[in-house]
Amino acid sequence: MTHAMQHARDHEAEFDDDVGRRYAYDFDAIVRGYMMRTLRPWFRPGPALEVGCYDGASTALLAEAFPDLTVVEASATLIQRARARVPSGVRFVHGLVEQVPLEPHYRAIFLVHTLEHIDPPGPALAALRAALAPDGLLFVVVPNADAASRQIAVKMGLIAHNAAVTEPERRHGHRCTYRFDTLERDLREAGLGIAARGGIVFKPLANFQFDRLLADGVLGMDYVEGCYALGQQYPELCASIYAVCTRDPG
Repeated sequence: MTHAMQHARDHEAEFDDDVGRRYAYDFDAIVRGYMMRTLRPWFRPGPALEVGCYDGASTALLAEAFPDLTVVEASATLIQRARARVPSGVRFVHGLVEQVPLEPHYRAIFLVHTLEHIDPPGPALAALRAALAPDGLLFVVVPNADAASRQIAVKMGLIAHNAAVTEPERRHGHRCTYRFDTLERDLREAGLGIAARGGIVFKPLANFQFDRLLADGVLGMDYVEGCYALGQQYPELCASIYAVCTRDPG
C-alpha cells in the first residue's frame, strides 16, 4: 500500500465489530492493565501523547498517569467515543499523526496497538521521533505474531503462518502482524533507539477462549497473573510485545 492509499482509507469503518464475530474481547482489557503495569516504571512527568485511541480504554488509563495528555486519532467517531470516558482536560486532535503539527516536547508518546494499522510506518514513526523531547520515550505496543496461541492456530491450519493478517484483522485496518525482529527493524529504520523490549502476558489461548473460561470460573485471575509472570520469562510467546524507544540510537 502506498502512502497515498493510506490517506485514502476509511478510518471510520475499521473499528466496528463484524456481525457474528467479535473483534474486541474482555481479555484485551486485562492485557491493557498489565501493559500499564509493565511500562509504568519508565514513565516520566511531563506532556504525553497517545496516537490512536480506539474507544478510549487505554486513553483513560494514560490520563490517570499523565495530567497533560494529547490524543491524535484519525477517526472522528472514535474521538467522540473516547472523549466521553476520559477527563475533560484530555486534548483530542483529529488527523493522521504525520500530518498534524506536533510540538517537539513530549516526554512520553504511546503507540499502543496502532503501528500494525499504519502502512507505511516510516512517516508516522519519523513524526513521533521529531515530537519527542530530548529525554522523551516512545512506547510502542503491538500484537505479537509469535504468541503461543497464534502458533497453535497455525499448527491447526486456521492461520497460514504466524505473521499472516487474518481477514477479520484486515477488515479492522491491520496491515501487518509484528514479531520482535520486524518491529525492531521498523523502529531502527526510523532512527529510534531501543532502550527496552519485552512481552505482555504469555498467551496459550485465543481471546475468546480466555473470555469464556474466565466468565465460567474455569480460570481465575491467579491463572492470568501466572501468565503475566511467565511472559517475562518467555516474551516471544506473549499476547503483545513492546519496545521503549529513545529519540536517538546509542
